[in-house]
Amino acid sequence: MLDVLWSMAGFVVAISVLVAFHEYGHYWVARRCGVKVLRFSIGFGRPLWTRRTRDGVEWVVSALPLGGYVKMLDEREQDVAPAERHLAFNNASVWRRIAIVAAGPAFNFGLAVLLYWGTYVIGIEGLRPIVAAPAAQSVAARQGIREGDEVLSLNGRPVATWTDLHAMLIDLALDRSQLVLDLRTAQGANREVLLDLSGVRMEPELLFEDIGLRPYEPRMRAVIDEVMRGEAAEAAGLQVGDELLSIDGTPIESWQQWAQWVRAHPGEVAQLGIRRGGETRVLRVVIGRQIEGERVIGRFGAAVAKPGDLWQDLRAVSRLGVVDAATEAVAQTWRMSWLTLRMLGRMVTGDISVKNVSGPIQIAQVAGVSAQIGLVSFLSFMAVVSVSLGVLNLLPVPVLDGGHLLYYGVEALTGSPVSERAQLAGQRLGLTLLALLMGLAFYNDIVRLLN
Repeated sequence: MLDVLWSMAGFVVAISVLVAFHEYGHYWVARRCGVKVLRFSIGFGRPLWTRRTRDGVEWVVSALPLGGYVKMLDEREQDVAPAERHLAFNNASVWRRIAIVAAGPAFNFGLAVLLYWGTYVIGIEGLRPIVAAPAAQSVAARQGIREGDEVLSLNGRPVATWTDLHAMLIDLALDRSQLVLDLRTAQGANREVLLDLSGVRMEPELLFEDIGLRPYEPRMRAVIDEVMRGEAAEAAGLQVGDELLSIDGTPIESWQQWAQWVRAHPGEVAQLGIRRGGETRVLRVVIGRQIEGERVIGRFGAAVAKPGDLWQDLRAVSRLGVVDAATEAVAQTWRMSWLTLRMLGRMVTGDISVKNVSGPIQIAQVAGVSAQIGLVSFLSFMAVVSVSLGVLNLLPVPVLDGGHLLYYGVEALTGSPVSERAQLAGQRLGLTLLALLMGLAFYNDIVRLLN
């Protein structure tokens, strides 16, 4: 129940701030272009709070926090007194209309820069990019990368944490380019490794598996600290305090080794050797199954305690000065914008599954988790969503800002506006595409929940 409340609160706060910035961009530029604003609304549906200021603008907070809008004086929507026709949006020059429409996405990008700047100044905590033993057939394993190697830089860019490394890998993998990794081995020697990504799969959940780079974890004893009800561990008779010794006669050296074996053997029956209270036993266990993306993986349903001191030497903090943080924030906003466009393009071509499209439910879950982790995590999440909103709104789809910019661009080139008939047809097409996209997003969210 508490997780649900966190998700709801995080979602409302994040979306409200992001929408407010977007709509304020339209509002601020409209006022400076001499266009009269009638209403500024955050959310849709029944108004929860309303206030009218001296300049005649009605400020509204509505019940459904899934968007917002700025309503401007427009002869196409209502009768306008002759004395105010010069204040109507439709009578503004095409370049002013372009500026007003483009201001919303521009403010989203500006907010992303501000949020990234804040995270860099505060400091981003994460795990040092030390590598676990790569899977046998992965790209990293074929190039001799070993457990304990630490990534210092990727294609010349310094790497401070696993978060940095993941973002860089996704960006570079889209080009299927060659990666140049500067590594420091567990013995302290430096070496350079080339990774060829020409054969890796583009799906984010499969990409890192194919590359073979995953975070190193300190080895933990396989001593059960929690048994989940209704899962394979409980059905096999496991209890808190049991130590896992072997699986089908093969010794279990760590909890991580056992977890990897379980993932690779969904539905299998095995003989599990354990130690309980000084006595050795063998239990019959049927590994559970769960869906992860498009794969079926094994599930055991137990956990071990994770001593905090095991992770102390693996923690890292990436922090920049005020000026350097500003430069990096602009660069990161640009990188995320370009990455978002490329991911969308790969979905259109079929290289990446549309199952990666997320809707309000998934966004709410991520918002709640990031809010619980801490301020920096929540700010980073908001920055990513703000970039996504900016990019999506600039797509040349009617009813979105990008669609209006397309119409006004045609008008600027030809000297005459796009016909109302063409605009109406485009609006219907845009609403249909938007409805299909939202339907897909909700479907993906529900499938994730069921899985």
